[in-house]
Amino acid sequence: MKLTDTTVKNAHAKEKQYTLYDEKGLFLLVRPNGSKLWRWKYRVDGKEKRLSLGVYPEVSLKVARETRDVNRVSLKAGTDPGASKQAAKAEERAQGETFELVAREWHKKFLPGWTPGHAARILVSLEKDAFPWLGVIPIHELTAPQVLAVARRVESRGALETAHRLVGNIGQVCRYAVACGMAEADPTASLRGALPPAIQQHHATITQPLEVGALLRAIDGYTGSFIVKCALRILPYVFTRPGELRGMEWSELELDGPSPTWTIPPARMKMRRKHLVPLAPQVAAVLKELQPVTGSGRLVFPGERTKERPISDGTLGAALRRLGYSNEELTPHGFRAMASTMLNEMNWPADHIERQLAHAEQSKVRGAYNHASYLADRRNMMLKWADYLDALRDGGKVVLKMSPTLDHSV
Repeated sequence: MKLTDTTVKNAHAKEKQYTLYDEKGLFLLVRPNGSKLWRWKYRVDGKEKRLSLGVYPEVSLKVARETRDVNRVSLKAGTDPGASKQAAKAEERAQGETFELVAREWHKKFLPGWTPGHAARILVSLEKDAFPWLGVIPIHELTAPQVLAVARRVESRGALETAHRLVGNIGQVCRYAVACGMAEADPTASLRGALPPAIQQHHATITQPLEVGALLRAIDGYTGSFIVKCALRILPYVFTRPGELRGMEWSELELDGPSPTWTIPPARMKMRRKHLVPLAPQVAAVLKELQPVTGSGRLVFPGERTKERPISDGTLGAALRRLGYSNEELTPHGFRAMASTMLNEMNWPADHIERQLAHAEQSKVRGAYNHASYLADRRNMMLKWADYLDALRDGGKVVLKMSPTLDHSV
């Protein structure tokens, strides 16, 4: 029996869902929550299929029948209405998966693994240099020439290194889309060699022993903020990135006992791994000098305006400028290069140096081995390095040896 408008309207919910049949495969599914769903039952290659035609009352009985009849015509012509609808939905979904939407999804997905500053730089770069031109393009339609065009726009303003980073970030978004089934290929894979190679920027540093000694004496004579002076005094001795030192917290330090150690948690490390820094007695002594000044707070080197934020990298750079060192001569990051260069020139084991610099390991196995086996060796290296720096500061000519003793000749 055909359904009527009255029958459909008065179909009330029951404890279990039930079906009211019309004709030619059309039926109304009434659910316990009161919703009424139009369905059409048909067969393709001997298999029964069902197609959703909408929800009552948004789709009336008359419209449901008309939709059924249109689909019956398609079926007779050899087209599966259900497959066509799925294809249309897939296309609609794909058109909605624009580069900007996928990029923001990728950024949100990987945000927990990045430092706040790194995450912000990526998003700002995409918002400034990619979204205005690529944002509305469906991710599966993005092409290599389109990506190259935005990269060259950045290159044209003299920011070649930024252009390379932008292409790298776009590539990560595209590979994420491929992995999630939203695209078939990463167009940036075709851009190798399309941009001029970026010139590697080395952090300005000082590696001549006499000049290092003069630098250390200048730091000792610094007349600015005591907190900044302590940070400068420690920086040459610990090999860490300036941001890691500036963010040092008192809870990370173990200053008492025979082996003072600074344990930097993964969240503050570039490689997202816990890092142990053996502290020479000279470093522990500076920290103990500073403890009465900032020890009541969380941060070892708090800023002047708020105790909840550390001193800035600009503050350290400005202090070096105040001491007479230009950006072309020395930067806060250059102290790492100083230690690495000088220790390598002295033939100190490269594995010890690299581990103390917290560089990426070639393999997880090697990384675990180094972490377990090199700590004592690194502590020995750090102690000798500290004594070596002290001797340079005091005006001595010294040779840093592999043996447990330092050969000093003044």
